[in-house]
Amino acid sequence: MSMVQVMDFAPPPVQEREIYRYAGCREADEGVRTLLQACLGEAGKVLQYRVCWAKVACHAEKGVCDFGVFSVASEALAKNLQDCREAVLFAATVGVGMDRLIARYQRLSPAKAVMLQAIGAERAESLCNAFCDWLQQQNQKLRPRFSPGYGDVPLSVQKDFFILLQCEKNLGLYLNESLLMSPSKSVTAFIGVEGE
Repeated sequence: MSMVQVMDFAPPPVQEREIYRYAGCREADEGVRTLLQACLGEAGKVLQYRVCWAKVACHAEKGVCDFGVFSVASEALAKNLQDCREAVLFAATVGVGMDRLIARYQRLSPAKAVMLQAIGAERAESLCNAFCDWLQQQNQKLRPRFSPGYGDVPLSVQKDFFILLQCEKNLGLYLNESLLMSPSKSVTAFIGVEGE
């Protein structure tokens, strides 16, 4: 297993269509576009873009994925990681400031709160994409990322991620008894690394 690494990223380009999709907007009129720009301005002051990750050995066979440090029983993940000898396990967050901003506007302006929720989701996804792009620039050929709770991967695998990556120390990222992450605009995922 490689050492856990922590990286900060510059803000990735904003995907406005994705934000509208997360917000449930099929069409954005002038009022919605104005709201989005105002929310992006406020969010930009509190967002951070941080990832911690480690590369581990990977062996996927008969519905079980062995990462050396822990194993996961999952047909879907085993299929995704088939023939990969290594995997990158990572956690990414856009920080607690976004949760605080959303909570503030849930009382003051529900419309802003909805837009900020959508911005937070898009920003977290864009951060994950930026991290995957960075890995590919390191000459890594990657499989699609796969998160705990997706398909038949148990959400309880979050605990293994948090122990392995020391998420509390490295990202200020916490896991509650219901296995939900705080800050909420955070992601954990497996990425298979294809051999040469």
